[in-house]
Amino acid sequence: MATTRQLKVGRQLQKDIGEIIQRQGMAAYGGALVTVMGVEVSPDLGFARVVLSIFPSEKAVEARALLNEKRIRTELARRVKHQLRVVPELAFAVDVSLDYVERIEQLLKEATHGSSAAGSAPEC
Repeated sequence: MATTRQLKVGRQLQKDIGEIIQRQGMAAYGGALVTVMGVEVSPDLGFARVVLSIFPSEKAVEARALLNEKRIRTELARRVKHQLRVVPELAFAVDVSLDYVERIEQLLKEATHGSSAAGSAPEC
């Protein structure tokens, strides 16, 4: 269970990282749309797991590699230097829930088309 302090720091980091990514633009990430879905902060505030949604998902690997290369932590340090004593290490994780939803919808469509085609065939 996260403490109130962890939640507040996480929300602030989410806001700041989102602004940094937005300012850099889509071109900086191979044309992918990168959204910060949330930030989970460790109890000692030394580590932060940044959950991202990347669209289109085919560019997720490329965009994540570019995020690791960018100086996001340095820019973040400039923004939070008066609020946090130590800027947390950042680890980026990609949220795949949109891909999961698309796959389920695709399977449901296939199942629906398969059963309607079988149901319309004349019985012998």
